[in-house]
Amino acid sequence: MPAWRTISLWMDQLDEPLLARPELERDLDVDVAIIGAGYTGLWTAYYLKKLAPGLDIAIVEAQTAGFGASGRNGGWLMGNLLGEDRLLAGLSPERRRASFDLLHSIPDEVEVVLEREGIDCDYRKGGVLYCAARYPEQEATLRDYLSKLHAQGLTDNDYRWLSPEQLAQQIRVAKPYGGIYAPHVATIHPAKLVRGLARTVQNMGVKIYENSPVTHWQAGSLRTAKASVRSRWIVPAVEGYSVTLPPLGRYQLPVQSLIVATEPLSAATWDEIGLNRGQAFSEFSRQVTYGQRSADNRLIFGARGGYQFAGKLRHNFDLTRDEVELRRYLFGELFPQLKTVQITHAWGGNLGMSRHFKPHMLCDRANGIALSGGYGGEGVGASNLGGRTLADLILERDSELTQQPWVLPDGGIHALRAWEPEPCRWLGYNAIIKSFVHEDQTLANPATAPWRRKLASQVASFMEGFMH
Repeated sequence: MPAWRTISLWMDQLDEPLLARPELERDLDVDVAIIGAGYTGLWTAYYLKKLAPGLDIAIVEAQTAGFGASGRNGGWLMGNLLGEDRLLAGLSPERRRASFDLLHSIPDEVEVVLEREGIDCDYRKGGVLYCAARYPEQEATLRDYLSKLHAQGLTDNDYRWLSPEQLAQQIRVAKPYGGIYAPHVATIHPAKLVRGLARTVQNMGVKIYENSPVTHWQAGSLRTAKASVRSRWIVPAVEGYSVTLPPLGRYQLPVQSLIVATEPLSAATWDEIGLNRGQAFSEFSRQVTYGQRSADNRLIFGARGGYQFAGKLRHNFDLTRDEVELRRYLFGELFPQLKTVQITHAWGGNLGMSRHFKPHMLCDRANGIALSGGYGGEGVGASNLGGRTLADLILERDSELTQQPWVLPDGGIHALRAWEPEPCRWLGYNAIIKSFVHEDQTLANPATAPWRRKLASQVASFMEGFMH
């Protein structure tokens, strides 16, 4: 038996017993049928009910609300959207700034709802720290990233350089080279948010059916093992589980991210580390690390996981010792005092990755299908934006939300770019990841010759180009 619990810390900490709501056992006829009781489905239902209280809405969930990525993530509520720089590059400076402002306001919008609906999910808007903290090349990479952000019209109020001394005022890492601070990020307790949202929409009159996997869906209807639902609108809000609803799996690949949580750390240890305002943090490498100090003083730390052949879902999240120890190594390089700390929970989840790594929100009015996804690991905040946007699209509201470049107005699902067939995508993904791992191992070794360091980074950058 592993020394840690294999359930998500967040789900393990819920006060309520995790009792499933009733299954769907009789046929329904509704206005909007939503597949999946995660963030996207629940936010969509919430904003539809706020705007049009008379709508008859049903959510059909394969497991229980929050079972998927919504109850398993790292708790970063970001005012960002994956690939926003590329998506906004073609806009005028004025429109680009307005779009950035819209994205940056996501945590504030969520906070308004939390206060209005009485949802306590340990919300703390402390911003995020992107740290150059394991090898010197990270400083150059971070400075280049910052210059590109400022070239798009963003300012120090959005992303600000921190010297090692300034960084130490917020987080104290072993090898500080500097960092970037951005204020537009909050940290939360993900399971408290998703379960609170489920209770809220149910109180608003939305019907939620659990333990009811959808076996077939098409325009106007869906089926489970026991019943059917007819609906004017179908919203397949399944993100990382898109492979379960053909043909969505052609456009969304499930990849995994894996997380560990330490035991609660002492006040003295946190005095050494910092993070006293709920800040999120990352060390800026292609390992895609993310961390936060939980409300009960644990270190939560995750990093990029993997991809299984043919887009197979990972169901077993009993992390191997190697998977856990890689994450211990990464946070131990930042905080040497934690190298032998007890890890109490280790878990993971499936998230959705779209081709070209572009999130999308679309509305196929002719067939009554609305879809938001491709968040690529940034779905805690992006799903709120997606829910608001789908509500406006379904209700034909011409708003700032529906005019954004990630909204696809024509073509329906087929406007999305499909992934290459296997074995191309498996071979490609693993070749890219191996180049990232090689780069990280090369740069993390201070004895590596300069030419090897440069070559490793050049190869990784070249391989990363295939992701876009």
